[in-house]
Amino acid sequence: MAKIESVSLLRIIMALLAPMASCLPIGRTLAQTQDVQVIAVSAKKYEYSPAPIHIKKGTKVQLKITATDHDHGFKIADLPDGSTGATPGLVFVAAQDCWQLKKGETTTIEFVAQAEGTYTFKCCHTCGLGHRGMKGQLVVDP
Repeated sequence: MAKIESVSLLRIIMALLAPMASCLPIGRTLAQTQDVQVIAVSAKKYEYSPAPIHIKKGTKVQLKITATDHDHGFKIADLPDGSTGATPGLVFVAAQDCWQLKKGETTTIEFVAQAEGTYTFKCCHTCGLGHRGMKGQLVVDP
């Protein structure tokens, strides 16, 4: 009897979800994922690797950052170093002041590089004596 009820429940759920499937932007989602440059970055005492990171202007980027030794952080401005402009050069999907990087976990930071320049990033989670020197650069090339 329980098996018959499960099958009936499954059919009801499928009947409710089927009309919604046609609303999903399948083609658009595939196109977006094909245009994304994925860059693996490691964070460890007291460095990011690779550094510097070079990308082309107009690129959609996913930084996949993994802290390998203990917790770290990642902070980067949306304006290039020395800029006084108001238009962001990096446009983040979900901007944060400081991304927390937990040991052994991968944190994904997504953005579009809209303006050329050098963007210095640093650790924003106190990680030891060399914490203040834990920096890197993201360079947006033409």
